[in-house]
Amino acid sequence: MKGIVLPQYNKNIIRALLSLRPEEKPLRKPLADEVVIKMHAAPCNPSDIAFMQGGYNIVKTLPSIMGFEGSGVVTDAGKEAKHLIDKPVSCFVQEDSDGTWAEYLITKKENVIVLNEKMNMDQAACFTVNPFTAYGMMDIARVNESKAIVLDAAGGQVPEMMRAMAKSEGVESINIVRKQETAALLKNEGVKHVLVETEDNFDDKLKTLCHQLQATTAFDAVGGILAGKIFNAMPLDSELIIYGGLSNKPVSELNTMNLIFNQKFIYGFSLPDWKEELENFAEISEYLQSKFIDGTLHTKIQGITSLDNVVKGLRNYIANMSAGKILIKPS
Repeated sequence: MKGIVLPQYNKNIIRALLSLRPEEKPLRKPLADEVVIKMHAAPCNPSDIAFMQGGYNIVKTLPSIMGFEGSGVVTDAGKEAKHLIDKPVSCFVQEDSDGTWAEYLITKKENVIVLNEKMNMDQAACFTVNPFTAYGMMDIARVNESKAIVLDAAGGQVPEMMRAMAKSEGVESINIVRKQETAALLKNEGVKHVLVETEDNFDDKLKTLCHQLQATTAFDAVGGILAGKIFNAMPLDSELIIYGGLSNKPVSELNTMNLIFNQKFIYGFSLPDWKEELENFAEISEYLQSKFIDGTLHTKIQGITSLDNVVKGLRNYIANMSAGKILIKPS
């Protein structure tokens, strides 16, 4: 079977991309608790980009086939997973093994979610990470009884899903973007509160909105100075949750007095850790699938590329990530 192999990590993203190569590998038989998935599609996520650069928290023995997430159909299985044969599945794998950018994936049965037959398989390729991240973080806002939330990198997929969830629950959202073009797109989609971080008086505008709307929960995918600015702008008894590091910079410029006297907190959100604590994962999965099936939730997909053209496809994606995901398909 063919897969896209990363030979070594490289902090220079262009060099990392150019090192990717299609390679034929033998397809072994599954172990007792494993399934063989004929891949339908796999997305490129920011975590895949960080992984290529050696800047992600997952480290694999290289060379290795790329990809953490995808969808497909189970074609073979070990004795403990025979019941999954012929089932459409979404999968997420981060073990020290080959990934999803391939014709086939072998992984443990615990790494797959059996799909409703009405689930679109392109959407299913992006199902195991972002929708659950959005749902899990909205749970924090619910517990906090927040009347409004703050979202940076607001042109991304997780913020879009969180906006939809927040709107259905009567929760306002303050959306922060880097570019005027992204702000215009969001406003054209009917998003009410949009701020551009490079605008004059951004700090003052953000603080005013946070206090007016009582935005006591914020979700940061960027880190760096922006995370500090959001934290400083929020009212008393607020929480800043870090779930990404797109800037590749440490959180900075936190107002120390806010930490001491304003009862503000800052901490991280890890999807695997959140999942481990769940007792109703299957119920949440069914709920989220129903929202994709009825169109309430969706993942923007800007294009599709083949295994042989993956470098060109990924370069286009990185140049305009806010336009949506790119899917890698074996055929």
